[in-house]
Amino acid sequence: MAARAIRTKLLLVGSALCGGSGAAFIASSEDPSRSLKLCTNIPVRLFRNTLTAASIAFDYEYSLSGLAEGSSEKAKVKHEVHLRSAQKLQELCFKNGGIYIKLGQHIGQLDYLVPEEYVHTMRDSMLNKCPVSSYEQVCEVFKKEVGETPDKVFAEFDPVPIASASLAQVHVARTHGGEKVAVKVQHAHMTDTAAADTAAVGVIVNTLHRIFPSFDYRWLLDEMSESLPKELDFLVEAKNSEKCLDNFRKMSPHIAEYVYAPAVYWNLSSSKLLTMEFMDGAQVNDVAKIKKLGIQPYEVSKLVSQTFAEMMFKHGFVHCDPHAANLIVRPSGKRNIYGKQKPQLVLLDHGLYKELDFNTRFNYASLWKALVFSDANAIKKHSAKLGAGDDLYVLFAGILTMRPWKQVINTSADHLVIKGTTEDRSELQMYASQYFPQISELLRRLPRVILLMLKTNDCLRSVNNELVKGSSLESFLIVGKVSSEAVLEAKWSQKKSLVQWLKVWLEGFSVEARLWVMQFALWVLQVRKALTL
Repeated sequence: MAARAIRTKLLLVGSALCGGSGAAFIASSEDPSRSLKLCTNIPVRLFRNTLTAASIAFDYEYSLSGLAEGSSEKAKVKHEVHLRSAQKLQELCFKNGGIYIKLGQHIGQLDYLVPEEYVHTMRDSMLNKCPVSSYEQVCEVFKKEVGETPDKVFAEFDPVPIASASLAQVHVARTHGGEKVAVKVQHAHMTDTAAADTAAVGVIVNTLHRIFPSFDYRWLLDEMSESLPKELDFLVEAKNSEKCLDNFRKMSPHIAEYVYAPAVYWNLSSSKLLTMEFMDGAQVNDVAKIKKLGIQPYEVSKLVSQTFAEMMFKHGFVHCDPHAANLIVRPSGKRNIYGKQKPQLVLLDHGLYKELDFNTRFNYASLWKALVFSDANAIKKHSAKLGAGDDLYVLFAGILTMRPWKQVINTSADHLVIKGTTEDRSELQMYASQYFPQISELLRRLPRVILLMLKTNDCLRSVNNELVKGSSLESFLIVGKVSSEAVLEAKWSQKKSLVQWLKVWLEGFSVEARLWVMQFALWVLQVRKALTL
């Protein structure tokens, strides 16, 4: 009976995949040439999808069958199945390419939101082993977009890319005016197969959810379906980069000169080609090179924290893909009081942005303010307003901070600081495994824009871990300060009476006092650390 049930489920996987992919094919066939490309590429990918989904489903069903819930044996077997399945999914992503690589990258950035075996497998491979288009394919894109080959459009064009990502690759070139530029070229036929690929991935995710109800990552598919068309239009990316810098100039002038994005050459850009100013500097996780530039990694960590706090809490327009390859550090030309170079942060890859409306931005800022100040009632209130409900706010706070609830509401100044120790990681992984069904339910409830904020937080946490080997109290002080400023600014804009004005003023005074106390505690901790060296 068990074997028959498994076979039935596997037939469900195959039939659902075939039916969904056929619909995707019809929806995507707009002209004969495009249909031909789909006919040569999509069926092969669908066959791989079917085999991989069926193999993963069978492995979980068969390997875990009959094992006692909560037993050490089941935990060991589940780890092995997770690892095998992650490797199968990794192989599928590499073979299919395109948005499958993008899916793998998303998974690799979801620390503790998906099983760690998937995160580690994807993270270790997807960011550094993306497919590379041949020069002939690059020429094909150029001819279609601008009617000429790269050697005619530019005075110099290096046919070997300096970087490759899931959707595009970057070449170094020189304009006829002598300017060194970076040219981002979309991989050939990405837009031709994107709709069908997205549908096929959707069928996998939906089918696995039907077989395993606790496996609910349909939100990830929904997000990819919405964001992918924008990421495939490089003119949208160019506009995002300019809007980002404009926001810093208008709303965060105090750090505007320390945040930069490459200038766009609009006359040499299209929806599939993006020509930008070439940027020299150190990748944000290259600590050795950052030090060689005369910059302290600690200062970079502070700037990264402030930059993204300003985006999230004040601008409401957030770069949602801040992994290390998209953040470059270079000297700003200014020095701090110790004579060290102040860093400038260069933001790359502006394809994935999210806008937070006023209420979402206010509640998200209020939530982070409450987290920094250990305000349990405010944490519950604003978590509920963001969709977590009255029952999962503790879990939501834990995912945002990567700290257990007892630490979140601890009143010590460094209560949110993650040391980056083996004990810390083991504790977090234990919670992720123990509360996997509840995490899935929370992710289902939260708005997609907040899910992207979670992904952004994970990226920034990873960057800070590389820079300061954990998280720093200074980073949380910055988050507390900027989120508090955003909350107060929102309240100032809505004040209607003298009493309300006075109330907001007193709240601002109280916040400043608490931040000063935390800053003093940070100074004491730094002095103690220095004395023990």
